[in-house]
Amino acid sequence: MSEDKSLTKIPHFDGQHYDHWSELMENLLRAKGLWSLVEIGIQEPIIGSALSTTQQAQHDDTKMKDHQVKHYLYQAIDRVTFEQILDRRTSKIVWDSLKSKFGGNAKVKKSLLNTLRRDFEILQMKQSESITEYFAKVTSVANQMRSNEETMQDTKVVEKVLRTLTEMFTYVVVSIEESKDVSTMTIDELQSSLVVHEAKFKRLDKT
Repeated sequence: MSEDKSLTKIPHFDGQHYDHWSELMENLLRAKGLWSLVEIGIQEPIIGSALSTTQQAQHDDTKMKDHQVKHYLYQAIDRVTFEQILDRRTSKIVWDSLKSKFGGNAKVKKSLLNTLRRDFEILQMKQSESITEYFAKVTSVANQMRSNEETMQDTKVVEKVLRTLTEMFTYVVVSIEESKDVSTMTIDELQSSLVVHEAKFKRLDKT
């Protein structure tokens, strides 16, 4: 039995957060083995040239798959967005149109990235925040920077957190920096370690 396409969960695009949506959609199309139709497009035969039976069958199969990609894209967008796409001949044309309209130009992206960089630099853990809450805030900004083509390694996030924890964690930070190689530490590893120490502090406060 062939795969039931109706069971495929299509990421919805509402006109906002294009970068996030396009990454989800690209991942879906790659998983389906259809991404090349968006990335490269359909190679139409030269006008007047005769195709062999095999070539014609391959071309027909490619066009069918292209219709499948368009089906996914159409399911992802609402009618207002759909009507903004004037040329819908191929899935590549549809994708490029969405990217052009909603992806933002280089100048806008650069401005956004500069804002995110400033936000990242001024982040500082507040006394009222838990480790989990602070990590959520830092990783949220870091992930937005990654979405806007910033190279953001785990090491940079780890070092940022260690520099900006509250004074309560000072000795913990010193201990981590002396006993571990911070350059190879993952974000999850650091968070797990700090959560354990945070729990110890809370137990001491109750005694």
